[in-house]
Amino acid sequence: MSFALATNKEGPLKLDSRHSLSLKLLRVVLLAALAVGVVLSCAQIVFDAYKAKQAVSSDAQRILAMVRDPSTQAVYSLDREMAMQVLEGLFQHEAVRQASIGHPGEPMLAEKSRPLLDLPTRWLTDPILGQERTFSIRLIGRPPYSEYYGDLKITLDTAPYGENFVTTSEIIFISGILRALAMGLVLFLVYHWMLTKPLSKIIEHLVSINPDRPSQHQLPLLKGHERNELGLWVTTANQLLASIESNSHLRREAEDNLLRISQYDFLTGLPNRQLLQQQLDQILDGAGRQQRRVAVLCLGLDDFKGINEQYTYQLGDQLLIALADRLRGHSARLGSLARLGGDQFALVQADIEQPYEAAELAQSILDGLEAPFEIDQHEVRLRATIGITLFPEDGETTEKLLQKAEQTMTLAKTRSRNRYQFYIASVDSEMRRRRELEKDLRDALQRHELHLVYQPQVDYRDHRVVGVEALLRWQHPLHGFVPPDLFIPLAEQNGSIFSIGEWVLDQACRQLREWHDQGFDDLRMAVNLSTVQLHHNALPRVVSNLLQVYRLPARSLELEVTETGLMEDISTAAQHLLSLRRAGALIAIDDFGTGYSSLSYLKSLPLDKIKIDKSFVQDLLQDEDDATIVRAIIQLGKSLGMQVIAEGVET
Repeated sequence: MSFALATNKEGPLKLDSRHSLSLKLLRVVLLAALAVGVVLSCAQIVFDAYKAKQAVSSDAQRILAMVRDPSTQAVYSLDREMAMQVLEGLFQHEAVRQASIGHPGEPMLAEKSRPLLDLPTRWLTDPILGQERTFSIRLIGRPPYSEYYGDLKITLDTAPYGENFVTTSEIIFISGILRALAMGLVLFLVYHWMLTKPLSKIIEHLVSINPDRPSQHQLPLLKGHERNELGLWVTTANQLLASIESNSHLRREAEDNLLRISQYDFLTGLPNRQLLQQQLDQILDGAGRQQRRVAVLCLGLDDFKGINEQYTYQLGDQLLIALADRLRGHSARLGSLARLGGDQFALVQADIEQPYEAAELAQSILDGLEAPFEIDQHEVRLRATIGITLFPEDGETTEKLLQKAEQTMTLAKTRSRNRYQFYIASVDSEMRRRRELEKDLRDALQRHELHLVYQPQVDYRDHRVVGVEALLRWQHPLHGFVPPDLFIPLAEQNGSIFSIGEWVLDQACRQLREWHDQGFDDLRMAVNLSTVQLHHNALPRVVSNLLQVYRLPARSLELEVTETGLMEDISTAAQHLLSLRRAGALIAIDDFGTGYSSLSYLKSLPLDKIKIDKSFVQDLLQDEDDATIVRAIIQLGKSLGMQVIAEGVET
């Protein structure tokens, strides 16, 4: 059973039956009763063990006394047959294991023995009672002739006595446990009936109480408990609930009014500047700890004064309300949304990685304003200008970021309208250039702007070229050479990395086939894979088809992945790498030593080669620490059976 305790945002709290008071009492009583029962049972068992030992001795004395006279007669007359008859009579007793009649130092007149009884309880009783016990009696003539004739000795097997002892002990122990259980169960039922059940009813009624109006559902008095502590508790609780409702109602009204006036805009219901500053302070505090960017966007309507003059101020207010509702549609991407006053609004975009994300949000807002507003049968179009500041680049405080965002918005209005502007011109220029490059990259393949260059890989032992690495280059018609570090992330974001990646693999395999036809049969081709490309399910099939189309031997194509990319999801990466290896490719880890990860992943990934990052190689001759690291990586690769290649040796 379970009991509902209270309600919260996630629903009623539940009390596990394991935590019930009656069950707690049951556990305590059972443990106490079991402890007492075990102690008393053990004491009784010890006493029974003592009695069993006494029984062995008393039985032995009784048996000896019973056959003493015939044994004396037999030893006196040296009648061996009579002595054997006496012993045969003794062995009618199951405990007798050995018996003898005779004079010490001389051959026995008669003796007999049999093996110990094989009983299952012997392992337990032998340490307590002993395996066997020997008793004897002197055989002396009757008075007045008290001459000593010899001894009668018997050895008793303790197993029969031990079996009785174990049976009795089991009965004592089990009965003690049952008594303890019965007593605990009775106490549990009594306690449950007297306390737990009434408390459960009170808890059930507590759940039905409305926190906003607690006095409407008062706790009922429990039958039979009107005059005891439970009844007094219920009465006091009802009085408290009534007082709480009255005080809460008054306080809530006052707090709501103050909060609405001090923190929210009366017209739109959005947070005002004061609340925005508080929210932005919290957002910046968290972003500072996590080293994340925050964008503050200040939106100002273009020529809103003219709209008020053309129509009415009442229509202008309705436009602001409609605009606030439209801005709320971006709430999923916002950390805060507020009205600064007049026709200005502020939007906070928290936890962004790159400035272009703020640019995308700003453009989305401007695009959303393209649809006209229909107010009082008037179709009104709004235009806006947005100023953008970034944390921490443009400022580390709320005041600085808001001030610069407003200044940027105002300055942007003087130059043109219906646009967004970053506070730092260089960042703004970078964002626009990035968007332009992203657009041009989609058509770069068709315009033949991409090409491959090949970097040789040399075996240091014989200075022979054993492989080449295909490097992708983009020659933009306007911007010239575009670094791969810039356009590869763009390709990953817009999805063109898959078509570009397949083109690179095709061109590399085609070139390798030409070199093989020219006699360089042992040459291998290395191609870099991006993290996005690695997780593409079709990649193993593409690699396998290319190896077949260009008749390339297995393991002549080497695919390189970065250490950082592998660490994002190592288990999934391991599966994809294994599929690529099955397709016939070698697997190499690029930029080894730059990732913040455990070396344990090396044994869980299907790797064939380690490439030492050039940051360790370029200062190898001047920096002893770099030399030590390189030696360690080389030794590690050899120990794992992997090839090792050093990058950047040309510099």
